[in-house]
Amino acid sequence: MENLIIYLLAYLIGAIPFGLLLAQIFAKTNIKNAGSKSIGATNVLRVVKESDPKLAKTLAVATIVLDAFKGVIPILIAKILGYDENILWTMAVLAVFGHCFSPYLKFEGGKGVATGAGVLAVFLPFEIICAILVWLIIGKVFKISSLASLGALFTLIISSFIFHYDMPVVNTHAPIFIIAFIVLYKHIPNILRLVGKQECKVI
Repeated sequence: MENLIIYLLAYLIGAIPFGLLLAQIFAKTNIKNAGSKSIGATNVLRVVKESDPKLAKTLAVATIVLDAFKGVIPILIAKILGYDENILWTMAVLAVFGHCFSPYLKFEGGKGVATGAGVLAVFLPFEIICAILVWLIIGKVFKISSLASLGALFTLIISSFIFHYDMPVVNTHAPIFIIAFIVLYKHIPNILRLVGKQECKVI
């Protein structure tokens, strides 16, 4: 029962739509009704930028930070309290699942990139550094957020086998693949637009 409560908290905290809340509170804008209709930082930037470019950047950065930390903080607290690594990994998966399928938004949500990066950074810091570098390079060159995120995702998976071929404690890459699958699934519309060369750039 204690573990179930922990898992539920990880899911519900991960499900908090910070991008939507920040845009509503500070920009008086419902990003669910504009742009890509996503609750992530990219759509916050795209929608709010139309009325206030400076505020848009601030809110986008805040969204990334909060989306990452809503996954990180519960895991770190559980780690300090001495919970098993298997429980921590399950919390990580549930945090990403919560962000992507939020009960507060009728089980809709964001793409899971920031939350996924946050939770994985707890376990795989070197892999996340590699992924962020690839994300920055692709984003700088092509200026397409989804392409950068997908490139970073594949980099993380590949580097996880380089740095942690035998995953410590859990001895499996399954949680990474589950998180990757969730993120990839949420990017299907973006992938289809990329194939059709219709994906919007973030300028």
